Amino acid sequence: MAVETLEQAYAAQWRILVRCSGGRVDGPQSRSSRECVYKAELDVESLVWTRGRDFPVNRLAERLRCPRCGSRDVVVLYQPPSRAVVRLSA
Repeated sequence: MAVETLEQAYAAQWRILVRCSGGRVDGPQSRSSRECVYKAELDVESLVWTRGRDFPVNRLAERLRCPRCGSRDVVVLYQPPSRAVVRLSA
């Protein structure tokens, strides 16, 4: 099943992880600043509430901004639920 919208991601219980891939923590002009490596898991239910159920997941990255450094250069990772393997002994 292809997941194309937030509604489908929510129904399939996908996790959405984000990571900042640009920007400086202390600002772009600071010589002592370091690369921002902030990462977090987004609440898919809140995304459905705020963006709408039909919002395409492939457009999510362009709507996000890192809360720590303000950069719009973020990477979005989609993680489907892991399936637990149950083995029955014979």
